[in-house]
Amino acid sequence: MVTPAPTTNPSRPKMQGNPYVPMPATVKEVIQETPVIKTIRVVLDDENARTNFHFEPGQVGQVSVFGVGEATFVIASPPTETNYLQFSVMRAGEVTSAIHKLNVGDKVGVRAPLGNFFPYTSWQGKNVFFIGGGIGMAPIRTILLHLLAHKQDYGTISLLYGTRTPNDMSYKYELEDWLNREDLNCNLCIDTAAPNWPHRVGLIPNVLKELAPSPKNTVAVLCGPPIMIRFTIQALQELGFAPEAIVTTLERRMKCGLGICGRCNIGGSYVCVDGPVYTLKQLQSLPNEL
Repeated sequence: MVTPAPTTNPSRPKMQGNPYVPMPATVKEVIQETPVIKTIRVVLDDENARTNFHFEPGQVGQVSVFGVGEATFVIASPPTETNYLQFSVMRAGEVTSAIHKLNVGDKVGVRAPLGNFFPYTSWQGKNVFFIGGGIGMAPIRTILLHLLAHKQDYGTISLLYGTRTPNDMSYKYELEDWLNREDLNCNLCIDTAAPNWPHRVGLIPNVLKELAPSPKNTVAVLCGPPIMIRFTIQALQELGFAPEAIVTTLERRMKCGLGICGRCNIGGSYVCVDGPVYTLKQLQSLPNEL
């Protein structure tokens, strides 16, 4: 079992009641983010469960489509959002395809919150550089919005968000605000040039090296496809970031969410229990999964 990095974070919130039994919820809103990504916003049906539900940025939930199955997704809304829980889902298999067919008013099951979370209190007084690739922007969104809501506790907050094409970008309805915020240094990029694209062009690791953020008193937080994470970590190391200052999340490996099935292990670490959030220093003590 990997030893968690020292942190002053509060205790991790856990699911109320029986962790094996999904809490009934109703789909409140469906947003078509990209051709293959949809966001669903759900409300827990039980008023007591809704009132007492608490989570930290980076924690995940198991979303069930009854009669089909369940899958793990980060809670993409920030803890300050109390009207709904948001999950962004890329269509890739049977469960995700069923989620993409959901409409407002449909019922789902939710087992949450599960897993650990971003150690944001240990980042206080530091600069934080977020890097999101594709659907990896979902976990970045929740911690980004959380830090911006507590901006007085942090230094410079920056974001590099990249996708293959402009059409692959999620949260388009928020991007203009992020670009114009005085308390956020936001950069967008796509892999190859596209007509009327006014922002950066290039793969995320290359654009990151062009931006060249200073590693001094800075934490880098990244999430995206495995190959993007691998080469972005290399770029961060070339820029001088120490392993303990690089943070990523591996919720894609989570299965049961409780560390029971054993399918999420990386060596002696169970992503359901010890993760999904890890520093690179923690991952370096485990079999290479990046």
